[in-house]
Amino acid sequence: MTHKIYITHETKDKLDAPLIRRVIKAALGAQNVITPCEISVLITNDEGIRAINHEFRDLDTPTDVLSFPCFDFTAGAFSVTDCEIDEATGLLPLGDIVLSAERLAAQAVEYGSTLERETAYLVIHSVLHLLGYDHIDEGADKQKMRAREKEILSQCGYEEI
Repeated sequence: MTHKIYITHETKDKLDAPLIRRVIKAALGAQNVITPCEISVLITNDEGIRAINHEFRDLDTPTDVLSFPCFDFTAGAFSVTDCEIDEATGLLPLGDIVLSAERLAAQAVEYGSTLERETAYLVIHSVLHLLGYDHIDEGADKQKMRAREKEILSQCGYEEI
């Protein structure tokens, strides 16, 4: 069995679903996640992500990506010991990713990148959050997360900006 990635578009602005699936699978592979998992991805716009950010994080502002993990993993040490596999599907629910297509397009221009590369980067970023990585401050955790992002982005064929 393989990983299942469910993608829902809530906006007319579309992101490349095959790219998102490929990058999620690459990030899971790079993190040695061999347990069949499921991840839901919602593609929305700035207003949609702002509403979700406000509801769940009490921040009334749009952002580029939000991650909602189902489990509290330790970064770099994936283990399903304390996880429940969904009996109906046989899959481990990792969590949800929300992307603002509007914000990704604006950031691609702002950073001198492409929408494809920006999408790949933020999907990798979000998958790492689902797997326990964080970047609350400028310390070691952020450095560890950024290093993994860069490595996986390179494995997917994208250069660091």
